[in-house]
Amino acid sequence: MDRLVIQGGHPLRGRIRVSGAKNAALPCLAAALLTPDEVVLSNLPAVADIRTMVKVLQALGTEATLEPEGEGFELTARLTCAGSEDPKAPYELVKTMRASILVLGPLLARFGKATVSLPGGCAIGARPVNLHLEALERMGATIEISHGYIHASVKDHLKAIDHTFEKVSVGATENILMAAALVDGTTVLRNAAQEPEIGDLAQLLVKMGAQIEGLGTGILSVTGAGRLHGCEHAVIPDRIEAGTYLCAVAAACGDVVLDRCEPEHLRSLLDLLERTGCVITEREGQGGRQVRIQREVGQKLRSKDATTLPFPGFPTDLQAQVMAVMTQACGISVINEGIFENRFQHAMELERLGANLRTDGHTAIVAGPAELTGCTVMATDLRASAALVIAGLVAKGETIVDRIYHLDRGYAGLEKKLQGVGAHIERVGGGRV
Repeated sequence: MDRLVIQGGHPLRGRIRVSGAKNAALPCLAAALLTPDEVVLSNLPAVADIRTMVKVLQALGTEATLEPEGEGFELTARLTCAGSEDPKAPYELVKTMRASILVLGPLLARFGKATVSLPGGCAIGARPVNLHLEALERMGATIEISHGYIHASVKDHLKAIDHTFEKVSVGATENILMAAALVDGTTVLRNAAQEPEIGDLAQLLVKMGAQIEGLGTGILSVTGAGRLHGCEHAVIPDRIEAGTYLCAVAAACGDVVLDRCEPEHLRSLLDLLERTGCVITEREGQGGRQVRIQREVGQKLRSKDATTLPFPGFPTDLQAQVMAVMTQACGISVINEGIFENRFQHAMELERLGANLRTDGHTAIVAGPAELTGCTVMATDLRASAALVIAGLVAKGETIVDRIYHLDRGYAGLEKKLQGVGAHIERVGGGRV
């Protein structure tokens, strides 16, 4: 099993190119099920979750190829879905990635039936699928759950509805948005999630022939088309990957420019890092927007509080990374986790490195600056892995991050990108995923 070995104490200087957003790429891949035409998706991050989703699509009757782009950190997918007589997403694939549930809406809308394994448990907390199922039932689907599978079918076709989600859910918004894109009539989704990844999916669906209004708001109006067509689409940059590198520089010091980065998708983090004392500069670059972060060696960080909320609030997927930053800030930071009930598992591992913190329910209190010293730590989930890498970049001596298969689910070439800006980090113990 691969591990990362980090020699801390080296400032980061240089440039990093941000890969495409995993959380945008996965629903875009699922959307290819909506048409028999070829869909070409570029700027997909070369991570394990993308390959898993492609395998799910292939199991559902999709011809799919993945081709490397540039330095190999991104992929282009070519997808043509003829369909299957018995569309089924098996547990063997779905268990490794909860986003597989996103095939349910497209399958029902196009083929009128689907069998999808219930996603397994998740280390960071429960993410129930009831919000997906309730909306699909209102659209006319009959749904039964047995032997660990969702069995869904519809007579004739799904219908347009006016639906209010009980609570904000990114996955449910995406699933119903895709289903509605192929339904005659206008579907209105209220209390919809507003994450940039949903906007990216909507842009793809518009290219395929749907009409969507209300992007960037909590009310989406979707006028479906009887038949969607193929298209080409480049996925947006990954705001969580970009945020992870920004946090790495804030913690370890340095001067790094992130190429192909959308600042508006990161506004809550950029504002927080500026308030800690980091210098943030935004500008246009040849390959898109750029963000530069500077923190000189010896410059003190000011502690700041953070509460995770749905977009445009502070992202839960950056909570762990910011906690690692706050171990180096002067004073007391209070971090509230407002999305998931079990997302402080990295705190214990940060304590092993020397962090001074405690957790109480949904709240973590961090006192800094703490002198971190290297040791062996264990990753418990994707973003916890990133937090431990950031802490390892700061810690004196050698830090070993174990179980980094979590990291490979969401970051393309993280250690290579960090090596490119001066980090002393290497992967040992086997080949890449």
